[in-house]
Amino acid sequence: MSHSSNTGADTRTASGAIYTRAGAEYFEKRTLKRSAGVWGLWGLAVAAVISGDFSGWNFGIGFAGFGGMLIAFVLLVIMYYGLTFSIGEMAAAMPHTGGAYSFARSALGPWGGLATGLGETIEYIATTAVVVYFSGQYADSALTLLTGVSLPPFVWWLILYALFIGLNAAGAAVSFGFAIVVSVISIGIIVVFGVMSLTSGAFSWDSLWDIPVNESAAGASTFLPEGFGAILFALPFAMWFFLGIEELPLAAEESHNPARDIPRAGLWARGTLIVTGLIVLFLNTGVLGAQVTGASVEPLLDGFKAMVGDKAAAILALLALIGLLASLMGIMFAYGRNMYSLSRAGYYPRWLSLTGRSQTPWVALTVGAVIGFFALVIVQAAGGDASPAGAIVLNIAVWGAVLAYFLQMVSFIVLRAKFPNAKRPYRSPWGLFGAYSAAIIAAVVFVGLAFNPSYFLAIVAIAIVYALVFLGFAVWGRKKLILSPEEEYALSGGLHGDPQAEGYDVMEGEVFDGRG
Repeated sequence: MSHSSNTGADTRTASGAIYTRAGAEYFEKRTLKRSAGVWGLWGLAVAAVISGDFSGWNFGIGFAGFGGMLIAFVLLVIMYYGLTFSIGEMAAAMPHTGGAYSFARSALGPWGGLATGLGETIEYIATTAVVVYFSGQYADSALTLLTGVSLPPFVWWLILYALFIGLNAAGAAVSFGFAIVVSVISIGIIVVFGVMSLTSGAFSWDSLWDIPVNESAAGASTFLPEGFGAILFALPFAMWFFLGIEELPLAAEESHNPARDIPRAGLWARGTLIVTGLIVLFLNTGVLGAQVTGASVEPLLDGFKAMVGDKAAAILALLALIGLLASLMGIMFAYGRNMYSLSRAGYYPRWLSLTGRSQTPWVALTVGAVIGFFALVIVQAAGGDASPAGAIVLNIAVWGAVLAYFLQMVSFIVLRAKFPNAKRPYRSPWGLFGAYSAAIIAAVVFVGLAFNPSYFLAIVAIAIVYALVFLGFAVWGRKKLILSPEEEYALSGGLHGDPQAEGYDVMEGEVFDGRG
C-alpha cells in the first residue's frame, strides 16, 4: 500500500483519505454472487438501453430535424465505440463492481473517483425515473385503449418501482435471465415494427423532411431545417439510443469471467443497438413524419397506431411496454451496483451496501427508487402539464452520463501512463485514439447541454447535488473510507485485482496487521 501512514491501530492514511478497519464480517454482509455468462451480460446491456428506441430519442428530431439527428447518431456511434472499447480494457483489469468510480479512483484519486461515481449515480437513478415515467405512459395508454380506464401517473410509478425492486432483489440470476428474455422480445418488437412499416406502405421517404426550413438559421436546408448549430442540441437525445451500455463493468463481481466476457458482451450489444436504433430512426420517423415524431411522447406506439389503428395498437402497446420494462430492469441493476460499490468503500453511507440473503444490494435498490420516485413527483408538480422526462429528468440523466463518460476517458488516458505495467487481459483496439475521440465528443455534448436553455434547471440541480455530496465527503466521508476492492487496486498499484479470488478483506489484513 503506497503513500500510507499509521494514524492508529485501526486507521491508515493514504491519498489524503483515512481508511478504517472494517473486518471480515463487514464484507460478509456485502457479498455478491457470480451468475452471468456472456449472454447474460449482453442481455443486461441491451435491456438497459433498449427503451431508448421506444421513447426519448425522438425529441432530438424536434430540435434538429431528421438530418441533424442522423448526424448526431453517427457521432454518438463513434463516441460509444471509443467508450466501450476503453471501459472494456479497464473492466478487464479491474474486475470489481465499482465500474466508472473504480477506474477514476485509480487514475484520479478519491475525489476523482467520487466525482465520476456520483455522475453515474445521478445518471442511473434519473434514467430509471425516465423509464418509469415512459413505462407508465405506455401502460396507461394501453389500459385506456382497452378499457377506457386511466390511472394517475404516480400510481403507475409506485407499481413499477415496487415490482422491479422485487425482481432485482430476488437474485442476480433472476436479473440476468429476465434481461435476456426481455431483450430478445424487445428486439423482436422493433423488427416487427420495421417489417410492418415497409410492407404496409405507411413509410414515406418524404415524411423524413417535413419540418419547415428555418431560413434564419445558419446552414438551414431541407436536410438540416434548423441549421448546423441544432446538431449540438440533438446530441443528448441521440445518446438515448446507447445510454446505459456502459453499465457492464458494474456486473464484474457477478460475471463468471469478467475479463473475457465484459468486452465481448459490450461489442455484441453495441452492434445490436446500432441496428435497432437505425430501424426506429428511419422507419418510425418515416411513418409518422418528422414533425409528429419530434413531439411524440410515445413514438413507437404512435407508429403502430398509424398502421393498425387504436384498438390493435393497444395490444402492441403492451408488447412495446416490454422494451421499457427491459430497461427498467437493467438500469435499476446499474444504480444498485453503483451505489453499493461507493457505499461499500465509505463514500456513501455504509448501510447502503448491505446485501442480505439474496446477495443483491436491496438497500441501495430501495433508496435509489425512493429518490427517483420523489424526483418525478416534485418535477411533475412543478411542471404542470409538461413532461418531466422531456423537461428535466431526462436532461439530468444525460448530463450525469456525459460527465461520467468524460472522466472515464480521462482515467483511461491517465492509467495507460500511470500503470503501464498493470495486467490488462483485454486491450482496446482503438487505444488512446478511442479514449480521446470519446472524450472530445462527450465534451461537445456537454457544451450542447450548457447552451440549451432546456437543460438549465437540470444543471443547477446537479450542481447542488455535487456541492452537498462533496461537502459531506470533505467533512466526514474521506475520514472513514474502507479498503474495498476498488480502493485496494488503486492503492496497491494494480497488484490486488480480483477481490473474490483473493478475498475481500485480504489487503485489510496485510495493512492493519502489519503484513504489507
